[in-house]
Amino acid sequence: MSLDTTSQTAAGGPPPPSGPAPAAPKETVGREQATARAKKRRRPLVFAICAVLVAAGALGAAFAYTSVSDTQEVLVVNRDIARGETIEPGDLTVVRVSIDPALTPISGIQKSSIEGSRAAVDLWAGTLLSEQQVTDNLVPGEGESLVGISLTPAQMPSEPLYSGDTVRIVTTPGDQGEVTEQTPVTIEATVVGVSRVEETGETVVNVSVPKEKSADLAARAATGRVALVLDTRER
Repeated sequence: MSLDTTSQTAAGGPPPPSGPAPAAPKETVGREQATARAKKRRRPLVFAICAVLVAAGALGAAFAYTSVSDTQEVLVVNRDIARGETIEPGDLTVVRVSIDPALTPISGIQKSSIEGSRAAVDLWAGTLLSEQQVTDNLVPGEGESLVGISLTPAQMPSEPLYSGDTVRIVTTPGDQGEVTEQTPVTIEATVVGVSRVEETGETVVNVSVPKEKSADLAARAATGRVALVLDTRER
């Protein structure tokens, strides 16, 4: 064996390997260590992204549930209905929507009880139906007349007027301010509606009065020599 080895060396062949294996270059070791550290750093980032996605999914599910649970069934008008017209079956539809707390729409379960009532105001197709828009009685009722009175701030109380208020329309002195000992003419009435005329600053009060007194009240109101007195609201 020694002769063979000596002959191979003498012949110029490669010497046999001896001793420990050569170490890997430093550049290779450095790259491997850097790759290992990068993998370790990516693991917390991946976990964080997964946690964010899970939380987003939970929030989306909670929002969807809340959106559905906050909706309610209400009545919507199907066609235009004129004031005083009877609400017929088929004129209303039940829909489920999210309602602002400031609104007071009629619940869908009341559909059958609302049918047969009358529209208190003009109703337009596609609008939500509220309790104030429906009535069982026409205004003015039988034997009653509706009279509009235009009043300045000095001819009426500063207290806001509401539908149903009991008032008295009182005749006031003339332009010369003459005041007699006679009791002023007074006509009792019920407020039906109030609107303000921005151009003049006056307020138009629609009142319901007995039919036999409506002509007298209209004539007095036309002169502007009237004042409105608000009576007690206690019942």
